[in-house]
Amino acid sequence: MAKDRTLPVFKRYQRKWVVLISLAWAIIDLLRLMVIASGGRYPDHPFIDATTEAVALRFVLVWVCSALLIYFVLMRFKGWFNTISLFVANLLKGVVLCVGIAVMNIVIFEVLYLLNDPLSLHLSLRRIGYHVFETNWLVDNILFWILVIIPTQLLLEINEKYSPGVFLEIFFGKYIQPREEERIIMFIDLKDSTPIAEQLGHKRYFLFIRDFIHYVSTAMLEYNGRIYQYVGDEVVVSWKMGKHNKDNKACIQALIAARKLLQKEGHHFRQKYNITPDFRVGMHTGKVMVGEIGVIKKDLAMSGDAMNTTARIRSATSELNHRFVMSKDFVDRIDLEGFQAQSLGPVDLKGKEGSVELFSLHI
Repeated sequence: MAKDRTLPVFKRYQRKWVVLISLAWAIIDLLRLMVIASGGRYPDHPFIDATTEAVALRFVLVWVCSALLIYFVLMRFKGWFNTISLFVANLLKGVVLCVGIAVMNIVIFEVLYLLNDPLSLHLSLRRIGYHVFETNWLVDNILFWILVIIPTQLLLEINEKYSPGVFLEIFFGKYIQPREEERIIMFIDLKDSTPIAEQLGHKRYFLFIRDFIHYVSTAMLEYNGRIYQYVGDEVVVSWKMGKHNKDNKACIQALIAARKLLQKEGHHFRQKYNITPDFRVGMHTGKVMVGEIGVIKKDLAMSGDAMNTTARIRSATSELNHRFVMSKDFVDRIDLEGFQAQSLGPVDLKGKEGSVELFSLHI
């Protein structure tokens, strides 16, 4: 796979999850310590009878330390963990997180001790040593945090399977009953895929496709595109239709970003494969049905004439010898100010009754 180059969309996406998860961890930690305080399990715990300032300080420290742990273990080195099996990766993440959590608790415990009872550092270290080695305090903390870490890892793994936001929609049952939505649909296909596959061989071609999809998907996500599916060397993306034409310009911006990103990474592709990828695109708008499908493996599915029409438009790009082809519906609904749309006239699409007026987009 291409060398990991963290891009803005992933940075924003990762930061959002880091903030949310670390905040949740800090709240869980605070609630647990309130239970400890009321139960009197550790009578000389520094949280007992702590001032409001000390409680607030602990909350902030847990939040910051958790954010750093989550970022480095679950986000920053995610690319490396993806090179090993899921089981080993999650096991290593769990071990590193547990060690980090243990260190975090010891440091925070020490800080609170010094705040509540400003003794010498030597005496405070003896106290923390007593709690670590003579009581179940550290073991209890590690066991508790294991119960927090495991669901967190599962949540991130499941969420990663879907486009941003899709998992939460499935989780809250938004699409249990199919819903009709108006969407912008884009089918993106690798140009000259057959000769490239013959030139590279099946193994290198797979790696080439993986790199190609990585960069195209990055551009789509940057402009809030929802990755519907990958089919071989094809990427299917959609956007919800906005109320105004200008609201729907993101799909064109995503297309431009994908071209620029592939051009920027051209050296990487030439060096690794001696090929620079290019793509063709079919674009259309229309109503689709969106809903959950599957029993053992659940997913969101989109169906409808708009999907079929977009696929046919994408197929027609080769015959028409144009890279970016749009339907008239797309041209009428999308703000194309600053771009040139050339009419290709009515075109008979395979499997469609009647002809469809198509346009070539020049960007």
